[in-house]
Amino acid sequence: MRVVLDTNVLICALAFPGSTSDQILSRIRRGEIDLFISPFILAELDRVLREKFRFSKREAAARLGAIRAIAHIVEPTERITIVTAKDDDNRILECALAAQAEFLITGDKAHLLPLESYRTVRIVAPGQFLDILGRA
Repeated sequence: MRVVLDTNVLICALAFPGSTSDQILSRIRRGEIDLFISPFILAELDRVLREKFRFSKREAAARLGAIRAIAHIVEPTERITIVTAKDDDNRILECALAAQAEFLITGDKAHLLPLESYRTVRIVAPGQFLDILGRA
């Protein structure tokens, strides 16, 4: 199964052990799910870890390295503008399209979750995703 985790889900997984997002990341680490990310997501993750969570450059680099080790990096070639209120969300959707992901997992209730899907990508919250998989 191919998934893209929005930056907010990655942050939650890294900052809150045992959270729903962390449970998804654990399944990725075990090889049950294939994670796809883009350079944009990595850059945004680095920025948020350092600016909002006050990680040192070294701490943030270690977390990014851990994500890179379990993810497939894709370079989106198609530009979309489906989300007009927050262009960064379009970059997340572009990653999901480039990865041919089945799911984009996000906590973004304002812009992404209301879409429910885009083309062939289902857009779900972390809890919904675990329900789809079966929480075992």
